[in-house]
Amino acid sequence: MVSQSEPGLERILTAAIDLVGRRGLKATTVRSIAEQASVSPALVMHHYGSKDGLRAACDARVLKTIVTMKHKVMQTGFAMRPERLEDDFEGSRPTLRYLARRLSEGGPQIDQFIDGLVEDAIAYTAEAEQQGLVRPSDDPRARVVVLTLWSLGALILHEHMHRLIGADLLSDRGDSSRYTGAALEVFSRGLLTPDALSAMAAGPRPREDEETA
Repeated sequence: MVSQSEPGLERILTAAIDLVGRRGLKATTVRSIAEQASVSPALVMHHYGSKDGLRAACDARVLKTIVTMKHKVMQTGFAMRPERLEDDFEGSRPTLRYLARRLSEGGPQIDQFIDGLVEDAIAYTAEAEQQGLVRPSDDPRARVVVLTLWSLGALILHEHMHRLIGADLLSDRGDSSRYTGAALEVFSRGLLTPDALSAMAAGPRPREDEETA
């Protein structure tokens, strides 16, 4: 939603992120953004030069929003309760919708956009390690890349997430609790048992024909 108390430039970005997330970049016109932001199309073009310039500004705003959210979680640390995490998730729906649209539509700038997500994640994950919130990794960059692409995949496949477990990641006031609950379980408890990890470390067992040879 666009608040009329926001300055004009802020309203333009808020409207653009919201509309692109709901309709897609190609279907969102400068005129529709200006109308939702209660400004003139000429003002949009004056500040951003072109629709692509506005797209770049939206990308930068979304990246900044994600980094701010993640740093907030890191600063809160162990005081962050699950219900607070759910509230923050609720407030990020326009950002998540924008991400999902940009990723699904692709385009020549998408590599740079994902690279920005990864580099920012490397920085705030390192901060979390220093605060004792995240375990160190043998390959920090690879871990961040895997986790980032996993989370982005959930956004792209959000309809299946809703169909399979009823978790609505993108709709206004959608219930995402089963998704956040499952994610917290995986991150906090892990998946493999100590016995399974020991077996993996020991390597594959010999086959019966090898044992009798």
